[in-house]
Amino acid sequence: MDLFGFIECAKRTQSIKALFDLLVNCASEEGFSEVAYGALTCAEPPRLPEYLPPAVTVNFPPDWCHRYFERNYHVMDPVVRRTPMTSGPFLWDELAKQFQLQSGEQRVLDEAREAGLKHAMSVPLFGPFGQVSVVSFASPADDADPQYRISHLYILAWHFHLAFAEIARPSESGCNRKVPLSDREKDCLRWAAEGKSSWAIGMILKISENTVNFHFKNAMRKLDTTSRTQAIVKAVRLNLIEFSASPGLPTEC
Repeated sequence: MDLFGFIECAKRTQSIKALFDLLVNCASEEGFSEVAYGALTCAEPPRLPEYLPPAVTVNFPPDWCHRYFERNYHVMDPVVRRTPMTSGPFLWDELAKQFQLQSGEQRVLDEAREAGLKHAMSVPLFGPFGQVSVVSFASPADDADPQYRISHLYILAWHFHLAFAEIARPSESGCNRKVPLSDREKDCLRWAAEGKSSWAIGMILKISENTVNFHFKNAMRKLDTTSRTQAIVKAVRLNLIEFSASPGLPTEC
């Protein structure tokens, strides 16, 4: 299933399990079949009963999950500890280069690799009131390249995160809320979704780069988001802009 198919199917599902299965299916297409989603702040979303904090839902190898929770590895897990300090997606292999990891932190990474999580990355998910969650993707394959897939998995993680919130807290999700984006704000979001920079969008719309950034700032404020990527994802979920898909891509759920 491609990203467009995931977005369309996620809009229609009302089951957390079905939504997570969609996430695993789509990530597996990218070569990363091991997935975990968790909240790192006390304001965490409702948790599936079979999982302990900080995991909300996970399909990592069962033996690794058992060892992880039995030994309270979440206390020393560098992914859990360092995610709030990281603004964007990161590779687990790069953590030791970014931070001076303690011996316990390095042990968790080493044991995770031995358990089959050979190449992995995580996506920090920041809410408007300081909430922090994370989606982690891992591959059991020796030749997997998370750096090559990082952009796709980043967008996928944010779509899942927002869809999860709508299912877990339907009364607070705002999925039916009308957000008064201006036409210019929508135009800027659409072109950004196509990968255009502020400068390029300004050339296309015949406005200055500063004006483009002004529209982005307003759109992010109205959508209660903290980055352009989050704003684009939320605008798509609210049907304020359309996600461009190539002809012939499957959308069956």
